[in-house]
Amino acid sequence: MNTNKNKVAARFAPETRFELRPVGGTPFRANLENEFEQLKARLLAEELELAGNPVLNAPIRRAANEAAALAWVTFYPLLVFPELFEEKIGVAVRQAQRQARVYANSRELVTVA
Repeated sequence: MNTNKNKVAARFAPETRFELRPVGGTPFRANLENEFEQLKARLLAEELELAGNPVLNAPIRRAANEAAALAWVTFYPLLVFPELFEEKIGVAVRQAQRQARVYANSRELVTVA
């Protein structure tokens, strides 16, 4: 048990005050996100129009989403995304073509047998 009965007077420093001014309308990351989505939509629309084959729509959209996910975690997503997008599109188109060849060959094998 504490037997010390000395009272100490509390002394506080003068109160510090400061003003906060509101920052612009939206945070920087939100602006970046909007620009990124617009870029993704524009590049995706261009690529879908160039493809012309409805079978490629799903692989192209999937490639765009994969590229967006990878680009978003970098420091410069707007700079990285277009190149990643082109790379992923090339892989997706080659994969779809390979699948079409395998499907065609397997149908020939089934009809011959």
